[in-house]
Amino acid sequence: MTNSILQDRPDLDVTRVRHALKFRLLQVKRVQALNPHFVRVTFTGDDLEDFVSASFDDHVKLFFPQPGESMPAIPQAGPDGPVFDPSKPRPIARDFTPRRHDRATRELDIEFALHEAGPATAWAAQAKPGQYLGIGGPRGSFVIPTQFDWHLMIGDETALPAIARRLEELPEGTRVATLIEVADQSARIEFDTRADLYAQWRYRNESEHPGGALLLALRETFVPEGEGYVWAAGEATLMRAVRQLLCTERGIDKRRIRASAYWKRGEQGVHETIDG
Repeated sequence: MTNSILQDRPDLDVTRVRHALKFRLLQVKRVQALNPHFVRVTFTGDDLEDFVSASFDDHVKLFFPQPGESMPAIPQAGPDGPVFDPSKPRPIARDFTPRRHDRATRELDIEFALHEAGPATAWAAQAKPGQYLGIGGPRGSFVIPTQFDWHLMIGDETALPAIARRLEELPEGTRVATLIEVADQSARIEFDTRADLYAQWRYRNESEHPGGALLLALRETFVPEGEGYVWAAGEATLMRAVRQLLCTERGIDKRRIRASAYWKRGEQGVHETIDG
């Protein structure tokens, strides 16, 4: 699909769903290393009974305990957002994708990419059953229909939970391609999907510049006819370059692109949508 005409397809309307803001205290149930670069932590708790995640790229905010403490300080939901206890230091918080939620067993999976030093990576590297974290949200969901003629998903390690979840949710026979850059071949994961998947992997240890091989592959990736949608998430500078390339070189209408910065090299706590 190019910049020319967006067909009148109500079934392809992207929608936003708002959720009531709620903060929850959860306990680690199990920890599973997926590969040297990724760890899955399964949380449990009665607070998950009414947890809702309507889209594969939802994000919840995780609240980590202060150094030397076992319990995180969790804010209360106020009329204008979170309300923190002024007598205590604000907890360190980071955004993550709900990878899997099982209401019956009251379980929530969060997958951590061990890609940069930081409080989330440090916590995930030592996570053990019985430990506690707080979570807030998701406050809303950006729901992308599955009925598009094709889907293209682009990202790095931090985008893998969302990509893997989306691939599991796509209907049988859906045409989808992935283009993913990870540290090296040991960072790859296997996808479980009924979709018609064409997966491309690029490795930073084989490229002179981070993102260079991914951008080159994006220039050469086949773009089918019909109505398609591109989802991209990862390092901020690279995702801006991805979005610009899609619009200016590949002719993808910006209304059919959702690009997000899940992190930014040299900074902490970055999570934003890229609009321009």
